[in-house]
Amino acid sequence: MLALICVLGPTLTALADNNGTLPKASSTSGGAEAASHAANIANTAKNLIPTYTEVLEGWKKNGAKEYHTGSMTLSAASLSGKSANANVAVESYDGKNNVLVWKAKGDEWVEYDLEVAQGGLYTIEMSYHPFVDSRDRKPIALSLSVDGVSPYLESKSIELYRHWKDKMPIVKDDNGDEIRPAANDISSWQTWELRDMSGAYLDPLLWNLTPGKHKIRLAGSDPMALESISFKAPVPVANYEAVKKEQPKNASPVEADPIVIEAEQVGWKNDSSITLAYDNDIANSPYVRGKISYNTLDGSHWSSKNQEISWSFDAPAAGFYKIALRQQQSLVSNRSSFRTIMINGKVPFSELKAYRFPYATGWKGRELANDEGEPYQFYLEKGTNTISMRVTQAPLIPAAAEMDKGIATLVKLSTDLRTLTGGVDDKNRTWDLKKDLPGFVEQLQELNDNLAATREQLTAINGRSDALSQGLVTVSKDIETLLKYPDEIPYDAGRMNSMQGKLADLVKQLSSQPLQIDRIFIVPAQKPFPKMESTFAEKIQGSIINFFNSFRSKEVSEKTDDQVLNVWMNRGRDYVNLLQSMANEMFTPQTGIKVKINLLKDDKLLLLMNAAGMAPDVGIGLPHDTPFDYAIRNGVYNLKQFPDFDDVYKQFAPGAWMPYFYDGGYYAVPETQTFSMMFYRKDILQNLGLSVPDTWDDMYRMLPVLQQNGMNFTPVEHSIFMQMHGLEYIKQDGSRTGFNNDKGFEAFKEWTDLQNKYGIDQRSDNFVQHFRDGSYPIGIADLNGYLQLTVAAPELNGVWGVAPIPGVKQADGTVVRWTGGNGGDQFASAIFKHTKKPQESWEFLKWWMSEEVQEKYGLDLETLNGVTFRWYTSNVDSFVKLPWKEEDLQAILEQWKWFREVAKVPGSYYMERELTNAWTRTVINGENYRTSLETAIKEVDREIQRKMQEFHYVDANGQLVRSLNLPVITKPWEGVDKYVKK
Repeated sequence: MLALICVLGPTLTALADNNGTLPKASSTSGGAEAASHAANIANTAKNLIPTYTEVLEGWKKNGAKEYHTGSMTLSAASLSGKSANANVAVESYDGKNNVLVWKAKGDEWVEYDLEVAQGGLYTIEMSYHPFVDSRDRKPIALSLSVDGVSPYLESKSIELYRHWKDKMPIVKDDNGDEIRPAANDISSWQTWELRDMSGAYLDPLLWNLTPGKHKIRLAGSDPMALESISFKAPVPVANYEAVKKEQPKNASPVEADPIVIEAEQVGWKNDSSITLAYDNDIANSPYVRGKISYNTLDGSHWSSKNQEISWSFDAPAAGFYKIALRQQQSLVSNRSSFRTIMINGKVPFSELKAYRFPYATGWKGRELANDEGEPYQFYLEKGTNTISMRVTQAPLIPAAAEMDKGIATLVKLSTDLRTLTGGVDDKNRTWDLKKDLPGFVEQLQELNDNLAATREQLTAINGRSDALSQGLVTVSKDIETLLKYPDEIPYDAGRMNSMQGKLADLVKQLSSQPLQIDRIFIVPAQKPFPKMESTFAEKIQGSIINFFNSFRSKEVSEKTDDQVLNVWMNRGRDYVNLLQSMANEMFTPQTGIKVKINLLKDDKLLLLMNAAGMAPDVGIGLPHDTPFDYAIRNGVYNLKQFPDFDDVYKQFAPGAWMPYFYDGGYYAVPETQTFSMMFYRKDILQNLGLSVPDTWDDMYRMLPVLQQNGMNFTPVEHSIFMQMHGLEYIKQDGSRTGFNNDKGFEAFKEWTDLQNKYGIDQRSDNFVQHFRDGSYPIGIADLNGYLQLTVAAPELNGVWGVAPIPGVKQADGTVVRWTGGNGGDQFASAIFKHTKKPQESWEFLKWWMSEEVQEKYGLDLETLNGVTFRWYTSNVDSFVKLPWKEEDLQAILEQWKWFREVAKVPGSYYMERELTNAWTRTVINGENYRTSLETAIKEVDREIQRKMQEFHYVDANGQLVRSLNLPVITKPWEGVDKYVKK
């Protein structure tokens, strides 16, 4: 039955109806009927709905008219239906009357009736106004369906953008260096032709509307005001030669000086994370010797999706002009970047739909010209004009699609292989793969051939070989190694997963299209461009200047001012500058305490500077294990010495304080924290007839259904099982491990049974990719996975959710979900022991971690750098005010109450290594779980005893002299209850 499912899975996908949904399973028992109904999801989950390219091609083959004269406009106020929870009203908004004001708080929808007289393909344009406030900062995400059907995948993930503008003039710090400006939301009423949000297509999306009545539904969870929805026939864009013939023939030559636009002086940008960058090339403008001057647009932040920038300029007279840019396109080695270029909001001719900026080292003057180097001429009217540039991925999408197919093939082949072997790498069994799994070797060879063709395609598009095409060579070599000895493939099935991860990383790289700009030149057609590149002599001069300026440290200063609080921050410069600005604006006026925030590029410098007697007063952004290492060596302040410490303690989850406890005191304040959440695909679970599991018993019942359909669940880390069974990693006195008991062995067995008994994969190279392609339609990952899915999986908009991790049901019916965090993402703030200003340092820490400051810092940081810089503050009062989706926030808060980090004692750093070794012995080598864990316990206890003796907690005979008296947390934190909806 399983083999039949694997073979027929892709074929059965074609049986899905045109809504992209599949028949629901009639039961959740995992029986044959449920499996057969859901089998068509296997390996093709992310394509439950076909892509736009596939659908558009079918429409055109079936005679859909692309060129016609049809046009309809719906008033947004003329609703024909809405969801029961829709927060909508028809009223006035920002100067316009009778508009729809949609104050969405969750997943909601509105519907409209549309009468179509002339059938054909239509673009859709919306007139809308984003809400402008501190909570609503991201683009408005919508899903659009026609007559209850999402015709293609891209229609489920559409974005309406905001307009942003950097705060000018740029503020300078005490050293005369500019501080990178944040952006203001200047959104007003604006129009947007609906496009796919990834920038994959040159033209706006089309919808096929037949004559007659239709239902148009908009679904989303982001608030906005909506004036109208317009349906228009697509307008073709002619090529340059055709456009040139239509332009004025007798236009007088323009007698004027070149127009120079400083690229950093944008009119607006549709993404706040498109930031400015400092570049010390001597020819950049403005150039200030020895100072940081944000004089260019940051190419690394202007590189993806539909990111667009617009500049305004005044043409002195009507006539023909040519355009050039001083630009740098060397951020990705040997890779070309593409931009859609618009004049006054329209692409003037087809050659500018995806204009290519080839790779070149250093700053170059790039004229907008044809392949022969002849500059394009643009006819401009006198007065205000605009030039806009939008990132486009379109030229690379065919190659990306082929690579996606390659990933799908690998997923299918991995499933076939797992079905054959039962998920066991049995070294004692011999295989004849061509006989045991017919077609497997041939499909692997075909994949290798397709990847070779894709590599050639990428080279042609790019104009040269690059790191990405070389990455495909590496994958091909992996495949060729497998094909050389095909009968040994079952012994190394994990390599198939590794290749999936490599291909997924390469696809992700394709989405990066960086381009850095210094100036834009608009010059009368008959006049030469100004000098756009530095001469050889200027380059030598600039190199000398930059060399000497490099000795001027912009990082941690060795000089200290006794009148200024010295704070070191172990984060990037943008983090430092933002905090310095806030301290100058808020903290110093309130307290009279001057603060200098220094950039600490490497936390290891703390050890060296501390040894030299030059440690700071306060350290921020310290890794979660650093405060304890300093505490046991008397290097940081015990915060319990401050009389109001208890008031601060109550602001954070007790479990967040655990790593910073030592010998009765707390030596740091929890700054940020993340923890595990369960992610699930709503569409796949629904079609399998499954619900989100609440307990591990529920999860175990789900696994057969998932695995019968070629899917699985993620591997998980040990904390989930150890803590959920009420175990403490360390005994309360700190002398040894806490799981040398029946509960400990039971928890360890359950953890390893995930692989040994339930067939969960031993490792997962790329959770996001597995989640996207549906091979893991449910799994556990930390909160970083939330942001990755938000940014990297736009096609899943609205079809995935988060929930607390499965727990263990207690006798009273409650479900316990204790878990720790991801240590690498837990950071803290501490006061160093040598400080002469302990009270001022404490005042600063209280201010830094206060609700108001954490909220403002998080919102400004995200505005400056984008959603991937979401600030995971440990202050829950601030956390809830960040731009979370309400239903997701509720799930996160439910898990937060069960957050409990592992306490630290001298020698406990052995714990992670030895538990991993124990898992390897049991799962990989087949060793008895009890024997394996006993070995780990022995090794950890030996190291703890050794270190406890070093710090005089254990005497020479191994007897405990004094207890560490570690805190014990047995109840969930009630601090989140005020935000949890009952």
